[in-house]
Order: sequence, then C-alpha cells, then structure tokens
Amino acid sequence: MKYPATLFALLLLSACGTAPVHTAAPQATYNDEAQMSNLAIYAMSLHDTPYQYGGASRSNGFDCSGFVQFVFQNSLGLNLPRTSAEMGRIGTPLDAAQLRPGDLVFFNTTRSANSHVGIFIGENRFVHSPKTGKAIMITSLNEKYWRARYNGARRITPSKQLAVNN
Repeated sequence: MKYPATLFALLLLSACGTAPVHTAAPQATYNDEAQMSNLAIYAMSLHDTPYQYGGASRSNGFDCSGFVQFVFQNSLGLNLPRTSAEMGRIGTPLDAAQLRPGDLVFFNTTRSANSHVGIFIGENRFVHSPKTGKAIMITSLNEKYWRARYNGARRITPSKQLAVNN
C-alpha cells in the first residue's frame, strides 16, 4: 500500500522536535511496535543531513553506521557498535519477510559483508546515509542495486551492553 506524500510530510514534520533526553537506561522492550515506528520516524527526520565519511553527528554529517548509531542512541538510549560490520553481529537475524520498522538492513557494497547499513521503515523501504554528495535518504529494497547487494537484517533487542548508563 502506498502512502500519499502528504502523509509522509506530516510524519516527517511531527518528528522534527528535539530528541528525547534519557536520564536512565530504558526499561521498555525495544521490540515494541510503536517505539520502533517512532525510531523510524526520527531517522527520517534527519533527511537533510549530508553524508560524511566517518561522521557521527547531525552538525558534521553521518556515514551509514554513524547515522544508525546516532538514531538508536537518541531515540532509544542504546549504544550500538560504531561500524556496520560490528552491528551485523548483534541482535537477532531476520528473514526479509520478518522485517518491521526499526530493524537494521545490511548490504555488501564494498565486496565485504555488512559494509553498509540502514534502518527499515516499512513498505520495503529503508533510510540510510548512502555516499559522498548525498544526504540521508529513503530507498526501496526493490531497487536493482540494493536488491543485488542485500546481505540480511537484524532486530536489536535490549541488553546491558547496549543500554546507556547514566
């Protein structure tokens, strides 16, 4: 089912507020559908942030893993590993049919497994920081380039190692 551009714009604008401040480790499960949908909306709200190799901040830009790390830390209070390869070793592996908003999707873009990561947002689409000269964008998993390089998906679940200790 396709959503009109106005619905996307409404969701995007409603997510443009500041990130929540976490004063303690989150107590809820991170598989909660509403919470993960909010994570996906927050990720989309960063759409105008440019790609920056090694970048991990809104002000300087993001590379793919810096973007994912930033979104999880600022929306759920979770610290993820810094690289896409390391992220590809945490959480629960998923089949493509199991994907839900907030799940991580991985690609082989440099002839090595999990060399690119994005956040699944639903309708077979993901949000990611693609490459130099581009900004955070939404892309279809059906696009020939991404379909050919799809490497799998993982769902992040809570653990003491991931929770922010404040």
